[in-house]
Amino acid sequence: MRKSILITGCSSGIGYDVAHGLHRAGWRVFATCRQEKDVQRLQNEGLESCQLDYGDEDSIASALDWVLEQTGGTLDALYNNGAFACPGAAEDLPRAALREIFEVNVLGYHDLTRRVIPVMRAQGHGYIINCSSILGIVVAPWRSAYNASKFALEGLTDTLRIEMRDTNIKVVLLEPGPVTSRIRANSVPYFEKWIDWQNSPRAQQYRDALIPRLYAKKEGTDLFELPPSAVTQKLLRILNSDNPRPRYYVTKATHIMGALRRILPSRALDWILAKG
Repeated sequence: MRKSILITGCSSGIGYDVAHGLHRAGWRVFATCRQEKDVQRLQNEGLESCQLDYGDEDSIASALDWVLEQTGGTLDALYNNGAFACPGAAEDLPRAALREIFEVNVLGYHDLTRRVIPVMRAQGHGYIINCSSILGIVVAPWRSAYNASKFALEGLTDTLRIEMRDTNIKVVLLEPGPVTSRIRANSVPYFEKWIDWQNSPRAQQYRDALIPRLYAKKEGTDLFELPPSAVTQKLLRILNSDNPRPRYYVTKATHIMGALRRILPSRALDWILAKG
């Protein structure tokens, strides 16, 4: 029997590449998306797919029920990947905006993971891989909501990994740096919904720095940017290891920032990060 994996956030970017990459590698892939039109597209491409919205508990429950029905009650791996961002200065971020991003980027991951653990306990093995970010290691200005959600995810995952030491469930963090995706374009509606930047004391900074970058049509690649296939390759390495490491960096930027976080005083690191 093929090993099975449930992957979230597969409509584009990392999740899309991972779903197809693992399918080609022989895994039975259950690729989930938030919107039905993306589910239909993935099904037309030969993947098994269903809807899963991290912000909706019923959606999480029904998606996992469907997957387990297809597999006969087993699941070898879970890759929590879907997430979104809400750009803006921390002082301009309403409570409701932070709550919305935590519902998806943290609580949704936690909810699905808790539902999967009993399955893996019963079968005696499993991999739980959470997609964090370079912004779970260091912060970047104008990204306070996303930074906070990834730092919270790191804490949850590290704790779970320690608590699962007496089981054969492997808990791993994947920490990509700049990877080609639609996360910037997808963040625009949340920025427009929640950030009243024109009435912010930082309005001129928004005009000069954030707005042009946020709305610009992306051309070429950013410094150190890699394609999503770099994450797929690292995920396959994790899944092929009987004893995976606690965390895996993807891109040179993540390696550099991980090293700087360890060796630099906070003020020195702040000076570097403030340059964006």
